[in-house]
Amino acid sequence: MSDSYTAEAEARLRDDMAQIIARYPGARSALMPMLHLIQAEDGYVSPRGIAVCADVLNLTRAEVSAVATFYSQYRRRPNGEYNVGVCTNALCGVMGGEIIWDRLSDHLGIGHDQTTADGRITLEQLECNAACDYAPVIMVNWEFFDNQTPTSAIELVDRITAGEDVHPTRGADKVHTFKEISRVLAGFEDGHVDEGPAGGPASMVGLRYARERGWTAPQTVGEE
Repeated sequence: MSDSYTAEAEARLRDDMAQIIARYPGARSALMPMLHLIQAEDGYVSPRGIAVCADVLNLTRAEVSAVATFYSQYRRRPNGEYNVGVCTNALCGVMGGEIIWDRLSDHLGIGHDQTTADGRITLEQLECNAACDYAPVIMVNWEFFDNQTPTSAIELVDRITAGEDVHPTRGADKVHTFKEISRVLAGFEDGHVDEGPAGGPASMVGLRYARERGWTAPQTVGEE
């Protein structure tokens, strides 16, 4: 990768950054989505991307790097096209997440935050996917694959390796690439937001019970 962008690419990035900055009362508040924009371009927060962000926001490269190294969704080396995150936290772990992690790591020949030689998959061991009602859960580019087993997990990564589309349990119709999702995280809609349900029956059971029983939320003090 070149140390700098082509004139055309940099002009396009700066135009997108201007759109991001316009959403905020202070320009510096735009840094986090701008870093996602750099990942949409380069597949990680590259040195040249840091330099452009710093110049646009009148920050030092060190100030930009401080943000990029603090949050785990920002990558400091090229990420795979598909980020496969396996939850091994409490509930997913005891439901089989640890076994899934071990099987995938052995099958792919990589460990945490490592990428396959073909650049297709980066494997990540996650603390929580916020989907305990479907444990054990895998996320591929932050799309949910619920109620996984070692066998289904291996089939999933094999399909990704073979270049096939993979379809999450909930959300978008198919999983889009790391770069495509990074652009969405930068705040540019891709038109896939309403393709599928965000919550399934296990997530909605409490709401269903409340409606069936006519339960309502208690009033707070001072509320009429």
